[in-house]
Amino acid sequence: MLSKLIVGAATAATLMSGIAFAQSSTVNGAAGGAVTGAIVGGPVGAAVGGVAGAVVGTAIDPPPEKVVTYVREAPAPSARVVVKEKIVVGQPLPETVVVTPIPDDPTYAYAVVNDERIIVEPSSRKVIQVIK
Repeated sequence: MLSKLIVGAATAATLMSGIAFAQSSTVNGAAGGAVTGAIVGGPVGAAVGGVAGAVVGTAIDPPPEKVVTYVREAPAPSARVVVKEKIVVGQPLPETVVVTPIPDDPTYAYAVVNDERIIVEPSSRKVIQVIK
């Protein structure tokens, strides 16, 4: 009986520390969902949380406000760029689109496509934000 009580207390302490960790952690995607799911629902919760986290984890952190402001105010290129593909956050821009690095923050670049200003990750060309 005493051993069951000790095991139960240890399990509760572990779960509580895990919950605190999950709330303060910046783990995203499948891993973060699996951790949270495991804390809440055990092995089955880990599987469900991993799938849900993978879906939510594809959301991309927004760029800093100074980058958004720069892209809003940057002069548009003289040549109008039009693509048939829908511009989707998380998907790369077509190779035909020229991206311009942000001078003060080279971790971001931008393009003007179909009269929309697009913030991208330069190396992958992945769309981070479409500025409306």
